[in-house]
Amino acid sequence: MVLSSSRFQRSWQASCQLFFGVPVAMAAFLGCFAVPAGVFFTLVLVGAPAWPEIVRVLRRFAGYERGRAGGWLGEPVPEVYLPLDGSPGDRVRLALTDPGTWRDALWLPYATLSILGFSVLVLVLWPVALVVDGAAAVCGRRSARVLPVFESLADAQARWTVVLLRPSASAKLGRRVAELSESRAGAMESHSAELRRIERDLHDGVQAQLVALSMRVGLARQQVRSDPDAATRWLDEAQEEIDATLAALRGIVRTVHPPVLTDRGLAGAVRTLGVSAGIPVEMNLAAVEDGHRLPAAVEAAVYFVIAECLTNVRKHSGATHASVRFTRAGGSLRVVVTDDGRGGAGEHGGSGLLGIRRRVAALDGTTEISSPSGGPTRMKVELPCGS
Repeated sequence: MVLSSSRFQRSWQASCQLFFGVPVAMAAFLGCFAVPAGVFFTLVLVGAPAWPEIVRVLRRFAGYERGRAGGWLGEPVPEVYLPLDGSPGDRVRLALTDPGTWRDALWLPYATLSILGFSVLVLVLWPVALVVDGAAAVCGRRSARVLPVFESLADAQARWTVVLLRPSASAKLGRRVAELSESRAGAMESHSAELRRIERDLHDGVQAQLVALSMRVGLARQQVRSDPDAATRWLDEAQEEIDATLAALRGIVRTVHPPVLTDRGLAGAVRTLGVSAGIPVEMNLAAVEDGHRLPAAVEAAVYFVIAECLTNVRKHSGATHASVRFTRAGGSLRVVVTDDGRGGAGEHGGSGLLGIRRRVAALDGTTEISSPSGGPTRMKVELPCGS
């Protein structure tokens, strides 16, 4: 049996994967000289300002090979580096102390030798493979299947590249610590902004209403004997002011933790938001209707995320339809809100999207926003829920 077309195609792809490593090997060969030279000149302070730029190029080069290896294996290869920010001295120090820099530098000799060796092997084996396979076809015999050797070579080369270039456990831990520090800083900033808003609402709203209420009660007290009718009018106005003050207080309380969550649960609260959205909202709430309550912080975060999204839909998007979908898997709750509006939503346009990201990050969640010009807009939030 002659080699099938699909197997031939896969072998051809594998040989291309290996052969196109030749430019990588040539660049790595140059890097084997450039990196030590850059370190030497940095240590003698002659070329220190250039070292961070050399490291940036090295990172891009290694990132390209990570992409090639990950693309062949079908799984992305993560990369973890320290950010080269700050003063010139800080950038030089970070470039020198980043473990990722030396991991990439140690990969250069391997890239020079192994990738080039694999590529040369391909050039030698291809004619042999074609001759052997063709001879087998002419003789009516089963193919020697020499070509699928290339798949094994490509797999070996890609996997060894992954072993050399993937971040270490300590580097992943460091990135995780940095992410948590950033999310904590965002949560603290969001918390401070929330406290300032509540203070402003109490000072400018409720406090002013209480002052007006006190004045009306005082006027009624002065006139209760001399002009009972006027005192009654003042008391009536005071009663109206009390009702307004209570409504304002309830509004402030809702922004802290909506009572509807306590009364109806997350599913019922989200339905309430959908009814008041002003447009048809399709909902799939099966994942939160099983009677098992989520942690209060998660429910509140999800509620405010959906409320903010639907408010933006109503005010800014011009959408005629929206949807809210929940799914739960692997101890996480995923919420996806979409609309068919004009798109173009941004985190710095006063739409509240930055606040959503910070609120979700504070609970160790993730946020993805897709809103191309012309729409649609899609917000995906994933939060750990412990079940």
